[in-house]
Amino acid sequence: MDTLVPGEVVRTELTVRAGARDAFLTEAVPATGVTRDVPMVLLHGGGPGATGASNYVRNIEAFAGAGYRVLVPDLPGYGQSAKQLDQSDPFGDLALFVRCLLDALDVERAHLVGNSYGGAAALRLALDRPDRVARQVLMGPGGVGTTRALPTKGLTALLNYYTGDGPSRDKLRAILHDHLVHDASDVPPELLELRYQASIQPEVVANPPLRRPSSLRTLLKTDFTRSRSRLARCTVPTLVVWGTEDQVNRPSGGPWLAHALPDCDLHLFARTGHWAQYERADRFNTLVLDWLAGGA
Repeated sequence: MDTLVPGEVVRTELTVRAGARDAFLTEAVPATGVTRDVPMVLLHGGGPGATGASNYVRNIEAFAGAGYRVLVPDLPGYGQSAKQLDQSDPFGDLALFVRCLLDALDVERAHLVGNSYGGAAALRLALDRPDRVARQVLMGPGGVGTTRALPTKGLTALLNYYTGDGPSRDKLRAILHDHLVHDASDVPPELLELRYQASIQPEVVANPPLRRPSSLRTLLKTDFTRSRSRLARCTVPTLVVWGTEDQVNRPSGGPWLAHALPDCDLHLFARTGHWAQYERADRFNTLVLDWLAGGA
């Protein structure tokens, strides 16, 4: 498949007040001007040291080059955004954060693109406030059947990063190479170091954003399969993308969501791990842009 060749893109980094929290984000727009009416918001995953810009390093320019205003925040607890997160309902609080961010930027509705943890945030916002979500793309989203079986080895590794002897490069290397991608040769040393440095911020070490639920009630809130009736009422057009070799969130969640949501397409990438947007960037970018254009 041909590689997308985006036009020249202008990037801006800024911090805005999203409700009671500061939100750091990267904004990318085409140098010739935005031509799409609805912005895109890219929501990153919850692995150690994740940031919006690093999670979508292979996608931002393609989307902005196609005419979109692209907004890429660091979610609460990550990067340069505020570190507060309501652990009694983490996905609900993430959805609130995204809604407050849209308010701060005077964005009425947006396309949401969410990877893993960010996918759970997107889906929760679509359930809570479907009027704010035009269309959503969920890549290996979190919270799909997580209470139906023991955690995967990948999810367990993510949850254990700050436990025991604490964070380390070796732990993070194992997470990136063994659980987040199918082909470890595609992960440059610079990305490992960038994420490691972000993961050892003192505020993050003291209060990790991704952690095991503290109660049964919280655990059940983080599993969307416990809210099937709500999903059945969610009419937001949805594209679910999953890597068949995902070691963090089980690929079986893809067909489940495709049946549970009334307007949901499903795409599986072969020989692909948890980072479909990274490992299959060109194909993923084309898929998303074509799918969004189909709803115009």
